[in-house]
Parts: sequence; C-alpha cells; structure tokens
Amino acid sequence: MSSLITEQGGCALAVTLNRPEQRNALNRAAIEQLEAALAEAEANPQLRALVIRGADGNFCAGGDLSDMLEAQQAYSAGNRQAFAELSRRFGSLLQSLERSRLVIVCAVEGVAMGGGVGLVCASDITIAAPGSRFSLPETRLGLLPAQIGPFLNNRIGSGQTRRLALAGETLDAAEALHIGLVHQLAVSAEELDRGIEDILASIQRSAPSALATTKALVRRATGISDEQQSALLDAAAAEFSAAVLGDEGREGAIAFLEKRKPYWAEE
Repeated sequence: MSSLITEQGGCALAVTLNRPEQRNALNRAAIEQLEAALAEAEANPQLRALVIRGADGNFCAGGDLSDMLEAQQAYSAGNRQAFAELSRRFGSLLQSLERSRLVIVCAVEGVAMGGGVGLVCASDITIAAPGSRFSLPETRLGLLPAQIGPFLNNRIGSGQTRRLALAGETLDAAEALHIGLVHQLAVSAEELDRGIEDILASIQRSAPSALATTKALVRRATGISDEQQSALLDAAAAEFSAAVLGDEGREGAIAFLEKRKPYWAEE
C-alpha cells in the first residue's frame, strides 16, 4: 500500500497521508513520497496549490517509531549521525514546503501530533474540522520537537510556542484557532471539504507568479535567511540526537514501550 494518495484537480494537487493504522504517522517512505509529490506539483505550471490531509479521520500522529528503531540499528552499526539524520530529514521536508512556490493548504481532522503540527506550521493556510486535536508530546518522552520548533515559533510566536512545547498539553480546534495555529474552523466534515474548495477557488483567481512572489516576500520578512534556518535546524538535529541517546530519551522510550509513566512523571 502506498503511504500517499495523490489526486490532481483544478489548480491543486491533493495528497492524502495513507497510513491509517498508524494514524498517518510519517515514516521514511511517507516523507520521501511527500517530497516527490511536492516536486511533481512544482514542476507542473498548471498547479498553484498542494493540499495535505490524512486518511480515515486523522491528520498525522507525527513520526513513526519504526524509523527510530532503524536509526538505533544504524547507530549500533557505527553511524553516529543516525538520529541527527533522521531528525533533519523531516526538517528538510518542512523547509521544502515552506519555500515552495505553491500555496500549501492543510486540512486537519482528528489528531495532529508532533510532526503533524510541523506540517501545519510549514503550510500557508490551515483549516480544521471539529474534534481536531493538536499536541507536541516530545518532551514527555524525553525528546525535543527539534525540527518543528522553529516553524511553530514563526507561526504562533515564542510565547505560545513555549506553552505548547513545554507543557505538552493538547489543544482543541477552537484553541488552535485562537492562538493562530489554524486559520479556519469547519463545523462538519462536509464543510471542511467546502472550505478547501473555497480556498482553492480563491487561489485560482490569483496570478501564479504573484502568489509565488508574495509567499517568498512574506517568508523573507521573518528576518531569518535560508542559510540561517538550515544552520538552526542542523543544530536542532544534533540536540535531538543527544536527547535520544541521553538518560531521559532512553527512559522515555522504555516507558512508552512498557506503557507506563517515565520516572520523572511519577507522583
């Protein structure tokens, strides 16, 4: 089964994360397929937007733990950069989405955890369905939202980023709208579809080059260059690796597998 379903219609390529049994968690294959879909859409002059959504009522539950196990095997075999490379791969995807000439639209249903929040923050427009939930659980596992943090900070500011990343609490759709994580709420699944159609209709009425240039101008207004962003994400990947290999990262992984609280969460 493909990790991604694509469908072209009008000015957009719609991609559906298609790993429903894992709540559409992103593994290496899914990331590679999403990158390929983005490149395909960018090469098509008829397209102006990329729509990302998840299959079977969930958006994306973040990274797939199977990739962590593969990275552990690679590390044990001598690749001391295995965990940093794993982290940085996802950051590269977020950079590609943010830097794309296409308008990136996320349609969120169900859970958006960890990397799912990262996809939202790298998008240009996000619409959420009722019952959507947003969280960054990394610190509860002894890890870091390393590649997500810079994009989240650009999206909602440092104050709300600290709240979401440090407290690890789950936000509902209304609160996500309130802090600017999403832009629009739908009252039903049907309205979510209509909302996407309305957004794409508005994009269709805009000139392609004007869209791309406007997006690039807004991105440059953040005050951080592409080179600085890459250096920041490289450093964050190294910090992620250190966390995974540290005492807290090991305890968090064992506690997760044993379905218990890590020692720091015990009352």
